[in-house]
Amino acid sequence: MKLEFTCNGEAVRLEVDGAMRALDLLRDRLGLTGTKEGCGRGECGACTILVDGMAVNSCLLYAAKLQGTEVLTIEGLSRGDTLHPLQEAFLEEGAVQCGYCTPGMILSAKALLDQRPDPGDEEIAEALSGNICRCTGYGKILKAVRRAAEGGTTAGRAASSAPGAFGEATAPPRQGGRG
Repeated sequence: MKLEFTCNGEAVRLEVDGAMRALDLLRDRLGLTGTKEGCGRGECGACTILVDGMAVNSCLLYAAKLQGTEVLTIEGLSRGDTLHPLQEAFLEEGAVQCGYCTPGMILSAKALLDQRPDPGDEEIAEALSGNICRCTGYGKILKAVRRAAEGGTTAGRAASSAPGAFGEATAPPRQGGRG
């Protein structure tokens, strides 16, 4: 089937098998390996991407469902050498260890912050509840998201002085589980 969508700001047009998962399309066909396969069952969040601003598990999504959508992967978050405020906050707060869960955590946090720029700790925890980290622990991750929300990073201060610098979209955060 012919598939057309936008990924990280670039138009994508290609033929895909109707049964192909979005995860496999991103990794194998587009070379976007920042999206990880952890459990393959939608339980760990390592494969999280944003589809029209919503955090979704790409391992559970047929590639065909991307038709006409705007997809954001971790590779599309930074601008050249400039990290997104969430990426910078994760580094500054030591919220990265092995890094396997990090792309999914950051994209889940982005979906939340796009909708709720000043979330409380419970809202942050809820937004990240579909993501599992076995190394860093959640304290540093929650602190990093809070720091990014408060604009406490170098990139965050730059982004706040340049509206739209990171192409922030407004979309509702994921509710309950993932789609």
